[in-house]
Amino acid sequence: MPTRQTVSLLKAPFDLGAGTRGSCLGPEAILHAGLIERLEALGHTVLSEPSLPSPRKGVVFSNLPLLNLPQTVSFNRYLASAVHKAVAKGHFPLLLGGDHSLAIGSLAGLALNGRQPGVLWIDAHADLNTEATSPTGNIHGMSLAASLGFGHPHLTGLRPPSPKLDPARVVLVASRDLDPGEREFIRRTGIRCFTMQDIDRWGMGTVMEEAIATAGSGPDGIHLSFDVDSVDPSAAPGTGTVVPGGLTVREARMAMEMLQESGLVSSADFVEVNPLLDLRNQTAELAVDLIAALLGERLL
Repeated sequence: MPTRQTVSLLKAPFDLGAGTRGSCLGPEAILHAGLIERLEALGHTVLSEPSLPSPRKGVVFSNLPLLNLPQTVSFNRYLASAVHKAVAKGHFPLLLGGDHSLAIGSLAGLALNGRQPGVLWIDAHADLNTEATSPTGNIHGMSLAASLGFGHPHLTGLRPPSPKLDPARVVLVASRDLDPGEREFIRRTGIRCFTMQDIDRWGMGTVMEEAIATAGSGPDGIHLSFDVDSVDPSAAPGTGTVVPGGLTVREARMAMEMLQESGLVSSADFVEVNPLLDLRNQTAELAVDLIAALLGERLL
């Protein structure tokens, strides 16, 4: 049986960091798929915190290459405070998004408690753009860069100011759609990046062993930031930026089980579930399966 924990379920209905609307409905879709019941069956205490306040309608600022910057910063401030409070109580903060710009607030909340965890970023994309390199202006593609201290000062300056992470303990897994600026960022900072080609060549088990060893080498454990677009769209169609050639369900579940076995994960984001694009809640149900595996569910 897994170690019983108190899980603070942080519902973040925010999608203004993405180019496609709909992931704001992700938290409710995941709950509808039975997340709380699955976690309680594992012996965890689940505190379903009130949903964070929905932002005003987004505005595109023509003088900035960033879409919906004020709303994104404001929402992430709320989120950072919620994560900070959960950690201060000794709880496991589990963020349900919402788009991946929410990782800015999630990681800021951990930093408010003096934590600098290693980060395992399982995502088809690196999210290492800045306003200078982004081809879209969507902030969900800048969240990891901002948390590392690169990008617009309103994003990097979320209290406490960035950098909130050590690039030597940041690991990308399942990458397969990198922009030119992101490739240069990875080369410049030395961030470890396991592409789908690496997973095909070496296998998910070997990749995860190395990823966990790298991300978990510090004193503050591992924060998992999981974007459902890391999974192949044949298994996870309900997300806004699908990229063919992703993880199989077996590979994704293996990753969660290996993280659970490591005992190093103390917080997690699950983001980019978009019910408007899903088929019969398939992607939300997959998210529940993966979260349950991360928190101790086993097939036998």
